[in-house]
Amino acid sequence: MTTKKLLVLLGTLILAAVLMTACAGEPGAAGPAGPAGPAGPQGPAGEPGTSASAADLTCTECHNDTSLITGKKAAWEASLHGSGAAFIEEGPRNSCAGCHSGAAFSKMIADGQNFSQVESGDADPTHQDCRTCHQVHTTYTGADWALETDAPVTFVVSGLTFDGGSGNLCANCHQARRYMANFVSKTDATLYSATARFNTHLSVQGDILMGSGGFGVEGKPGAHYSMVENTCVGCHMGEGDNHLFEPQMATCVACHADAESYDVGGAQTEVIARMAELETALKAAGLLDENGTPVAQDLDEKKATALWNYEVVLEDASMGIHNPTYINAMLDAAFEALK
Repeated sequence: MTTKKLLVLLGTLILAAVLMTACAGEPGAAGPAGPAGPAGPQGPAGEPGTSASAADLTCTECHNDTSLITGKKAAWEASLHGSGAAFIEEGPRNSCAGCHSGAAFSKMIADGQNFSQVESGDADPTHQDCRTCHQVHTTYTGADWALETDAPVTFVVSGLTFDGGSGNLCANCHQARRYMANFVSKTDATLYSATARFNTHLSVQGDILMGSGGFGVEGKPGAHYSMVENTCVGCHMGEGDNHLFEPQMATCVACHADAESYDVGGAQTEVIARMAELETALKAAGLLDENGTPVAQDLDEKKATALWNYEVVLEDASMGIHNPTYINAMLDAAFEALK
């Protein structure tokens, strides 16, 4: 083939290709993916990495080998809050759960309730433990441990407002559940129906500090309410954060410089002696049985006053310390009522 013919043929092919391209339609959809190819060779090793050390974890601010938790836990376990068994029986009851189950207490406070407003018992009750009093694991650092509440407390029975700093937490439960007026006879309003539970329910400490709870006597807040910083916490935990909850002499001597025991000036000794005398008189009057339990019967106001005030002082358990003036006034009224 001559050169001239070759050039003519090549030009014809190029022209045909151009014409075919101009006439082509839109591209169609992509077809299915083909099978994966073989794996490529492994790449070179990377640089050595680093892992978090325990020091990088905020949890260790509390959960380490110090006594920050264990020291307090050991003391708490020896306290009545940590060792008592009442939560087992009382926790499942709605009228008791708010104070007798630690988890129910936290819910009660979160709901802005008091113990009389709790509607259901705790099916899985607990002691009053760390989480009962403290806001645990909110920041996961040493900044945790704030109290569940330190807001002033309006007492359920008296309506008085307890405002004692950190001690407000305690006052949510350590207040009377009933006064003598709750025992007025259903058949005769001049009488009071005494029972084995003719008392405030073992929780009258807050009322006593404020000068309330007894019958037939006017009261006012004592010095341990008005003058002790953080009231209950100031006395029972002190600066050392004692989780046995026993009174701390270091707090006492801040005011009673020469004190060597809680029996400052013989005040406890005097109240203990007066209580023993009153107990004997109440047994002789048939108001207490031989075991010291109130005898079930209807009482006139005088006899009821004598028995009630004895029970209030007994249940406060401080033998005068919480409010010496008020406690002795209650005992005065009791002895007078028995004349």
